[in-house]
This record gives sequence, structure tokens and C-alpha cells, in this order.
Amino acid sequence: MTWLGKTLRAAGLMLLTGALLGGATGCANLGVKPWERDLLAEPGMEIDPDVVITALDEHIYFSKEASTGGLGTAGGGCGCN
Repeated sequence: MTWLGKTLRAAGLMLLTGALLGGATGCANLGVKPWERDLLAEPGMEIDPDVVITALDEHIYFSKEASTGGLGTAGGGCGCN
């Protein structure tokens, strides 16, 4: 066997070993662990942590745009969507 054949064989064995070991432990850390759930349940982790500030921001946005409803949609309040 030539040096190229030996090198390819060694590389193939290393890739196979890595794939087998990575598959056994690679998916073990997916998801939220039970001891991490308390951190995700904090008020600061909510999508809308402060309802009052969000309501004020939306009020200012709608006042400046002269339109109501449909946050994030196209249109300028003049009816010419």
C-alpha cells in the first residue's frame, strides 16, 4: 500500500470515529435542561417584558404614522396601501 493509500485510510478511519462519537454525544445537549428553566422563566426573558413601554411606543408610532392597527404592515394612513 502506498503512502497515499495509507493516508486516505487513516483519514477515513478518523472521520468514521468522529462521526460515531459525535453522533452519540452530539444531540445530548439539545433542548432546555430542567435546571435551566428557572432562568428562562424570569420576567426579563419574556417577549414583551414591559407592557407599558411597549404600549407607549406603539402609541407614538401610530400617532406619527396617522394610522391604526396592523403593526408592521405597509401603508401610510392615507388609504394608499
